[in-house]
Amino acid sequence: MIRIYPREEYCIGCRLCEIHCIAQHSSSKDLIKAFKKERRPSKRVEVEEAGHVSFALQCRHCEEAPCVSACISGAMSKDEKTGVVTNDPQRCIGCWTCILVCPFGAVRRSAVEHKVVAKCDFCPDLEIPACVANCPNEALIMEEI
Repeated sequence: MIRIYPREEYCIGCRLCEIHCIAQHSSSKDLIKAFKKERRPSKRVEVEEAGHVSFALQCRHCEEAPCVSACISGAMSKDEKTGVVTNDPQRCIGCWTCILVCPFGAVRRSAVEHKVVAKCDFCPDLEIPACVANCPNEALIMEEI
């Protein structure tokens, strides 16, 4: 199973992970168009800051994912092979139970489709997720466990 881990000792709070996540989940996949010409998609990673400490927060794709267990519509699912937890927007009814049970606060309401959730999906079109690939200080690392 693959996981993304934040390393707060390397994070400088530049938010490039957020920016590239938004661009990757836009219809154009282009930074300028995503921010200037399109309806901006929800970010699936968010930089948390407290004083001099900062780190990127996104779905941890838990081994025993409480969001999957709590989902009453079956929209949240976990791929047994990869361990990636995903949300099917067609099945999501916007009950927000997944948001309430996430121990990391990594599942959020979508800013675009208000009735569904937005969460890290490991950028399925990329070999390395956009947040990891574009972190200049390697504050996000991807590991296979």
